[in-house]
Amino acid sequence: MTDHTTGSVHTEIEQIIAALEHGKYKRVRKMLHQMHHAKIAGLLEVLDPEQRLAVWQQVDSGHEARILAHLNPALGRHLVSESGDHASHQEEEAESEESSAATQIREVRGALAQGKLKRVGKILRDMHPAKAAGLLESLPPKERVAAWGMVEADRAGKVLTYLHGESCAALALEMDHEDLVIAAERLDLDDLVDLIQALPDENGQQLMRATYGRRREKLESMLSYPEDSAGGLMNADQIVVRPDVRLATVLGYLRLIKSLPVQTDMLMVVDRKGIYQGVLRLSALVTAKPEFKVAEVMETELPVIAVTTSSDEVARLFQDHDLLSAPVVDENGLLLGRITVDDVVDLIRESSDRAMMHMAGLDEEADMFAPVLTSSRRRAVWLGINLVTAFLAAWVIGLFQTTLERVVALAVLMPIVASMGGIAGSQTLTLVIRGMALGQVGGSNARALLAKEIGIALLNGLLWAVVVALLAVAWFGDWQIGGVIGAAILINLLFAALAGLVVPMVLDRMGIDPALAGGVILTTVTDVIGFFAFLGLASIVL
Repeated sequence: MTDHTTGSVHTEIEQIIAALEHGKYKRVRKMLHQMHHAKIAGLLEVLDPEQRLAVWQQVDSGHEARILAHLNPALGRHLVSESGDHASHQEEEAESEESSAATQIREVRGALAQGKLKRVGKILRDMHPAKAAGLLESLPPKERVAAWGMVEADRAGKVLTYLHGESCAALALEMDHEDLVIAAERLDLDDLVDLIQALPDENGQQLMRATYGRRREKLESMLSYPEDSAGGLMNADQIVVRPDVRLATVLGYLRLIKSLPVQTDMLMVVDRKGIYQGVLRLSALVTAKPEFKVAEVMETELPVIAVTTSSDEVARLFQDHDLLSAPVVDENGLLLGRITVDDVVDLIRESSDRAMMHMAGLDEEADMFAPVLTSSRRRAVWLGINLVTAFLAAWVIGLFQTTLERVVALAVLMPIVASMGGIAGSQTLTLVIRGMALGQVGGSNARALLAKEIGIALLNGLLWAVVVALLAVAWFGDWQIGGVIGAAILINLLFAALAGLVVPMVLDRMGIDPALAGGVILTTVTDVIGFFAFLGLASIVL
C-alpha cells in the first residue's frame, strides 16, 4: 500500500513538472484543485526552489492559508515573500493613476520575467476580455502562452472571441480539450460560431460534436451561412411572442425567465408557424395598458434583413436606421434570429482594419508576432508585384535615355511629376472606395462623379502646373523645361483622376478587393503616365 501511494505521488509530481515545463498552467491548477491541502504541502517540500515557486504561483489564493498550515513555517514565509503574488500599495496606486495599454504590457512582461504569474493573472482578471485579448496579442509568443495560462477557464472563451484569427487558433490549441469545451459552452452562439471558424477544421468539428440538442441545431444552422452574410452575423437568442397574446401575459413570461439576452430592445412577433410579423418594443410593453394585445402595439415598419444579405449591407442598414437590433428571416419570412449593434460595431471595426491592412498587402487576421519565415513569405508576394510595376516604370524611363543624357535637369524634376499624380490619384481612389463600401458609388452615377473629379484635376492641375513651371524656370533658367513639366503635371493629374475612379470599379467587377490591389495599380498608372508625358514632351520640345 505504501509503495503504491509513493508511486502515485511521484507520478503526480512528474505530471505537474511536465505541465509546468510546457506552460500548461491551467492543467497544473486543475491537478492542484483535486489534491488535498496536506498533499500539496508535501509536494512543495520535495520540489526544488524554482519548481516550488512555479507551483505556488498556481495555487488558488483561497487555499493558500490551509496549505501554509501544513508547511514548515520558514518555507511558508519564504514562498509568500518570494512569490510576489500581491501588488504593493505603491503598485496599486500606480495602477489607478496610469492604466494605459503600454503600462499594462510593461507590468505583465515584468511579472513574467520575475515568475510572478499570480500577478499576471490578477492584471488579466481585472481587465475586460477585449482589453485582455489586445494585451495578449501584444506579447511575443512564449510570453503570450505563459500569460494565457493564467486566464481563468470561465473567461478564456470570451477572451478568445476578441483575438484575431491566428492568435485565437494558436491559444485555443494550447488549452486541454476539456477546458476548451467548457469555455465554448459559456459563449453565446454567435461568439461560438466565430471561435469555430477561427479554429482548424478538426478542432472546430470537435467543438461541434461536444454541443448537443437545440443548441447544436442552431449552431449548425448559423455555420451553414457565409461568414460575411447576415446569417453569419446573426444570433439565435431572440425572444418571440404571438400577436394575439395580451401584454400582461408577456410581462409575466419575462419575469419567469428572469434575464434577457444582451442588447434586447424589442421582442420578435411571429405567428404559430414562426413567420415574422413585427416587433414589440420593450418601451411599448411597459407603457401600454396590460390588457392590450401584442398586435395592437407592435411595429411592422422595422427593416427586416434577409439571411443572405451581405455584411456590408447589414452595416449600412444599421447606420441608416439607427438600429440596436434587427430580425433576420429566410426567403419564406421565417424568423431565424437577430443581429445586434455590438456585432455590427465589431464588423465595422474589422472592415476598417481589413482595408488598412490590405492597402499594405497584409492580412488583418495575421499574428503580429508570427514567425519570421511565415511573415516574410506573405510580404514577399506584394514586394514581387511592386517590383514588376517598378520595372515597368523603369522601362518607360529607359525609352528616353538619350533625352535624359542630353538634359540632366529632367532627371532632377522627374520625381515631382510622379509624386503629384500619385497623391491626386490616391485622393480619388480613397473617395471612390469609401463610396463603394457605403453603396454610394455605382454604374448609375459613375459618369457624374468622373466629371466632378476631372474638373477638380483640371483646376488643381492648372494651378500647380503654373507653380511648378515657375519654380523650374527660376531653378534652371529655361522656359522650355518649365513648360514641359507644367504640361506633364496637368496630364498626369487628369489621368490620375480617371484611374482613381476606373481602377476600383473594374477591380470590384472582377471580384478583387479594391482596397487590396487599387493602390498598387494606381501607383503604376501615375508613374508610367507621368514619366511618359514628361519625357515624351521633353523629347519633342527640347
